[in-house]
Amino acid sequence: MGAVSARVKLIEGMQMLGESGSGHTIVMDAGESVGGRDMGIRPMELLLIGMGGCASIDVLNILRKGRHKVSDCVAEIKGLRAETEPKVYTEISIEFTVTGTDIPAKAVERAIQLSEEKYCSASAMLGKTAQIKSSYKIVER
Repeated sequence: MGAVSARVKLIEGMQMLGESGSGHTIVMDAGESVGGRDMGIRPMELLLIGMGGCASIDVLNILRKGRHKVSDCVAEIKGLRAETEPKVYTEISIEFTVTGTDIPAKAVERAIQLSEEKYCSASAMLGKTAQIKSSYKIVER
């Protein structure tokens, strides 16, 4: 995969426009307590979203390669940050809700395990400071 690029540009105040090398954008802002206007996603929230997206793509890809009939996948991610600077994540929980037809629990467990141990770069990086706990539910449709 190699090099990945991004650019962050000030809009005004503490509001920033993040631009990915692939041509997508997102608005970020700080909270009012540090001079922001709460007009965009917080950068630290974006880290959790990135991890959730990375892990979800892995889980879906693995399940679909196994020919499991997955119609939806939702990841709920919660993070606990350190009290002192730098306020890194110290604990992260991610709960997957996988919806589909006849999806065996063992297949979901294996997909999550492979994502955690082999594929998800975001989890690997955040796991250097945070204990990551995964869980799942399967919804039959």
